[in-house]
Amino acid sequence: MTDEEFEEFYAHSVKHLVGQVYLMTGDLHEAQDVVQEAFVRGWARRSRLRWDGRPEAWIRTTAWRLAVSRWHGRGRAAAAWRLRHGELPGSAPAPDAETVALVAALRQLSERQRRVAVLHYVCDLTVEQVAAETGISAGTVKTHLSRARAALRPHLISEEEHGV
Repeated sequence: MTDEEFEEFYAHSVKHLVGQVYLMTGDLHEAQDVVQEAFVRGWARRSRLRWDGRPEAWIRTTAWRLAVSRWHGRGRAAAAWRLRHGELPGSAPAPDAETVALVAALRQLSERQRRVAVLHYVCDLTVEQVAAETGISAGTVKTHLSRARAALRPHLISEEEHGV
């Protein structure tokens, strides 16, 4: 991928990648940060990224791995903070009510179910593409999707279905 192609790829995909990673992580600022870091890493290897090689999947996977790595480090830091200072300060509110509801519902899922559900339903990846990106079998992806739908259903029922 040339410099110009990479710049075009960045301009075209950064916003929706941040949105996808936000739904996976539940933290908009973290999503922005790890996607930006993933693009920096992608820039360094842009000559090896090809359009037909799904560079978006590479950026998304790299951002996900960065977020997971940070969670592990943050967990240790949060424990140290609580020991020294008590409770942690609150986080910033999410952009809008629908997004807040979706992120809250997604937080009810396991990390793997949440990632699989976002990749399939938000990123529009096929079961096989999700399996390839996550490194799990297609059958396991289907199982996670089924369990995620069942777990999300009570959290995302519309007001009309509640008779409101």
